[in-house]
Amino acid sequence: MITYAARTAAGVGLGALTTLAELPYVLLGTPLLAVPTPRRAVLRGARVLAEVERARLQRFLDAPNGDDYDGRRALQYLALRALVGLLALGVWACVGAGVLVAVFYARQLVTGRAPGGQGAGTVAGWLLITLLAAIAAYLCAQGIAGVATLDRRLARRFLGPSHRDLLVRRVSHLATSRAQVVEAVNEERRRIERDLHDGVQQRLVALGLLLGRARRTDDPDLVRQAHEQSQEALRELRDVAWRVYPIALDESGLDAALESLAERAALPVELRYEPAEPLPPALATVVYFVASESVTNATKHAGATRVTIEVRRADNGRNVVVEIADDGHGGARIGGTGGFAGLVRRVAAADGEFTVNSPDGGPTVVRAVLPCD
Repeated sequence: MITYAARTAAGVGLGALTTLAELPYVLLGTPLLAVPTPRRAVLRGARVLAEVERARLQRFLDAPNGDDYDGRRALQYLALRALVGLLALGVWACVGAGVLVAVFYARQLVTGRAPGGQGAGTVAGWLLITLLAAIAAYLCAQGIAGVATLDRRLARRFLGPSHRDLLVRRVSHLATSRAQVVEAVNEERRRIERDLHDGVQQRLVALGLLLGRARRTDDPDLVRQAHEQSQEALRELRDVAWRVYPIALDESGLDAALESLAERAALPVELRYEPAEPLPPALATVVYFVASESVTNATKHAGATRVTIEVRRADNGRNVVVEIADDGHGGARIGGTGGFAGLVRRVAAADGEFTVNSPDGGPTVVRAVLPCD
């Protein structure tokens, strides 16, 4: 606490000194904006001074700010920041005056004289002086804290993208997300077509041939093989339907769907599911497919013997994190196509972040962070 207070006081004091350079710069540089030639240099210098302030705020006031601002916004910031700096100068002048007065009265106390007088001091007189000193110290501390708060708010207001810039970025992000959603849907459709054409359809063709042979020869062994073939075709058809959209998500929720995924997997899967409240359906769908595709990748390509799926809330419930780890040989990468690329688009469409950490030799950790707001 004492260290934090000392650091804040030092930061405010340093800010009072920097305003001695910022105020003249603003007063002299602002009129020059009307002249095209020095305008760029003025804005560049304003940005340099703003960067100094940004470093001070981060070092002393624990207030990190972005650097996504231009020279004009930097000059606007410095114009208001100079006023806050003058206020800081006033506060520190009061602190300095208080220290001088405290030294003066300390000498009076040591020599046994009355506060501010020549006669002998009394207890009541010194108690009054002590009370006034405590009030003055409290007011100075409040002044430093107030200046620090103003400094933080001012920087947060100006040292970052403008509201218009944020809107432009948001629109661009939404346009990109929309394109990713369309691409994800198209990729999903192509995958379903492949599953039906290369799997179920081929199985049914083979079943038809087998039934034809069985009918011509009346061989009971061929009938048995045809029955097994039909069961296999049904199983593959159920798998395709499950991969399109697991009905358990609607009927029993995400935790039940993930439990079913763990039971159906070809290798041991440990599930840790923490959210107590049901997730929104769209979010639960993304979480499920991240887990499903990651388990499939661990089974088919990673040579893993064990997989862990963990779903939890993070950042005070604002985000949901799904993390899938396997003990395979690693080396997984996010390419332009393939399962992970599809997951990137799915997660991005939900404004989430998707990462794969898979060094050669393993292990592999697939992580998606999805906002719940």
